[in-house]
Amino acid sequence: MTARVIEKEGFAALALRLRGEGINNIDLLTAVEQTPRTLFVPPQFAGDAYASRLLPIDCGSFIEGADLAVRLIHLLGLKASHRVLEVGTGSGFTAAVMGRLAERVLTVDRFRTLTAQAQQNIEKAGVRNVVVRQADGSVGMPGEGTFDRILVTAAFPAMPRLFAEQLVSGGMLLAPVMASETACRMLKLVKTGSRFDREDLFEVPYLPIVPHLAQAL
Repeated sequence: MTARVIEKEGFAALALRLRGEGINNIDLLTAVEQTPRTLFVPPQFAGDAYASRLLPIDCGSFIEGADLAVRLIHLLGLKASHRVLEVGTGSGFTAAVMGRLAERVLTVDRFRTLTAQAQQNIEKAGVRNVVVRQADGSVGMPGEGTFDRILVTAAFPAMPRLFAEQLVSGGMLLAPVMASETACRMLKLVKTGSRFDREDLFEVPYLPIVPHLAQAL
C-alpha cells in the first residue's frame, strides 16, 4: 500500500470516527487532511498513522492516537489570531495542525532529539509558523509573554497555575493532571479577567511530567 493510499484511507476513517463524536469543523478537518500524519510517525508504523492507539517514538516517548490529538485541538477552538503554546512536542503533528489554524505556535520538549525531528517533520509538512524549542516545560515559559491557548501533554500532580498566569483574558489551558498513581485526566481552565473556570474533561494516557532538559537525548 502506497503512502498516498494510506493517507487517503486513514484520513477518511479518522474523519468518520470524529464525525461520530460530533467533530465536524471543516477548517479543523482540512488542517488535519493537509498535514500528512505518516510524516510524523516512525516508518514502521505508517500503516497505523491514523489509528486511535498510542504509537512509540524516540526517547522512550509516544504520540497519542490521531483521534485524541484532533479532539484536543477541537476543544481549543483555535482562531487565526491566536498565539499558542504547546508543552510536549512529541513528533510535531499536533503543533503542525495547530499552525494551520492559529497565527503562531511555540512548542517545547525536553528532548533535543525530538525537537530536531519535529522541526524536520513540520517543515516537510509545509508549515512555517511553528517555533520548535528544547526547553523545560515544567516551569512554564517565562519571558515569552501571554498566549491565547496552552496545550500541555505531560501530567502535573495538580493544575499547573504557572501556565494559567500566561493566559490572556479569555484564554484557555488544557492540561492533564494525575488522578492517581496510574491515571490522569485532562482538565480545562478558562481565564476571564482574574477568574478561572475549571472543568474536568476525560481520562488521557499521558505520563507524569519530568523536569529539566534531557542531557543525553
